[in-house]
Amino acid sequence: MEPTLAFPLLVGLIGIALAFDFLNGLHDAANSIATVVSTRVLKPHHAVAMAAFFNFIAFLFFGLHVAETVGKGIVHADIVNAQVIFGALMGAISWNVITWMLGIPSSSSHALIGGLLGAGTAKAGMSAVVWSGVLKTSFAIVLSPTVGLLLALLLVLITSWAFVRTSPNVADRRFRRMQLISASLYSLGHGGNDAQKTMGIIAVLLYSQGLLGGSFHVPFWVVITCQSAMGLGTLLGGWKIVHTMGSKITRLTPAQGFCAETGGAITLFAATWLGVPVSTTHTITGAIVGVGASRRLSAVRWNVAGSIVIAWVITLPAAAAIGAGFYFLAGLFG
Repeated sequence: MEPTLAFPLLVGLIGIALAFDFLNGLHDAANSIATVVSTRVLKPHHAVAMAAFFNFIAFLFFGLHVAETVGKGIVHADIVNAQVIFGALMGAISWNVITWMLGIPSSSSHALIGGLLGAGTAKAGMSAVVWSGVLKTSFAIVLSPTVGLLLALLLVLITSWAFVRTSPNVADRRFRRMQLISASLYSLGHGGNDAQKTMGIIAVLLYSQGLLGGSFHVPFWVVITCQSAMGLGTLLGGWKIVHTMGSKITRLTPAQGFCAETGGAITLFAATWLGVPVSTTHTITGAIVGVGASRRLSAVRWNVAGSIVIAWVITLPAAAAIGAGFYFLAGLFG
């Protein structure tokens, strides 16, 4: 067990973790609202208010399986100390800021996991890694957008068949109302999966300081503060990424927006219940590509989608490298 930190330093690290959670909401707001804004079902400020609300209340609907995976299933909890947490958070925050400024919808989730891996291995080498958790998370990088894509395609087929005899204007009105539900569900899934990652980081920090009574768990105050930080970040939005997600990949109708959001929400709900820290960015991008490809392959701007995939591939190693750098930097002042 690491020696107990001075109280101001402990509070400072928790503050950095909550800053990451805030940036996660800011950076990933587009995941929840891009489709509902691009189809003009809601105005942007109404959409972010709705997304922030459902981000905040997500803890009422999901267990804390994802928080437990991040807290003790990526690197061994017993090797974690304040320096590792600092490196992990700064690696994730730095990568989030870089991609946010460039308008690239990369994964905040995998930035955090990359930062944690980088800082953890910088301290204890490859023995720090919990390979079962890392492999599960890495598998989800491929699986979550694929499942989102396939579910969105299936929903397009089902809705096309169900509304085949409905006039376009009537169908459009109905899907506009239905999209309010699907966007709310996606925001709920986003809050349930993403906020838990920061909960896991704060909980493992408290555990490393002997403040959890010897057993790893997530205190309720950690749950509430993380959900609040993410909700506030979502409320402020991330409009560069909204533009990329909502219109640059493919143009969406309300029916297609409904299918993309619903397919993405189902994927997030399943992953959260299974304790898999997936990327909401990956999930909704796969779903948007799926509905675009259902019209015709040329409806998808594959060059934009390709640049997003490249960002996914480099997120883990880039955040890991930055996280390791901040770990060593913190050691110079330790």
